Amino acid sequence: MIEFRLDPRSGVAAYLQIVQQVRQALLLGMLAEGDRLPTVKQVVGMVAINPNTVLKAYRELEMAGLVVAKPGAGTFVTKTLTQSSITEHEPLRRELEAWLAKARAAGLTEAELDALIRATVRDTADEEK
Repeated sequence: MIEFRLDPRSGVAAYLQIVQQVRQALLLGMLAEGDRLPTVKQVVGMVAINPNTVLKAYRELEMAGLVVAKPGAGTFVTKTLTQSSITEHEPLRRELEAWLAKARAAGLTEAELDALIRATVRDTADEEK
C-alpha cells in the first residue's frame, strides 16, 4: 500500500503532493490497475491532514481517469501510467541510490539534489532533440 509523505516546506499544496505521489507510484509500477488506495481515514492518520484535502486529491485523480471511488468499498486504481514494472529498472535504482548516498555524503541537501536532478534531466532532454 502506498504511504504518503507530505513536505510542508515544499510550497506545494498537500492535495497536490498526494496526487503527485500517486502519479509517481503509477509511473514506477508500484501501483497497478485494481489496487486500492488507502482510505481517507488512513491517509489522515498517516500524515495528519484534513480529510477534505485527501478527498480533493482523490477527486482530482478520479477526474484524470486514474482512479474510481466505489462507495463503501474504497478508491481503486483504474489505469497505469507505465508499460514496464519497477523490477525491470531495479539495477538503475540501485545505481541511483548509490549516487544519492555519495551526494548526501558530499553535503547536498534534498532541495539541492532535486534542483540538480531536474536541471540534468532538462539538459539531457535538450541534447536529445
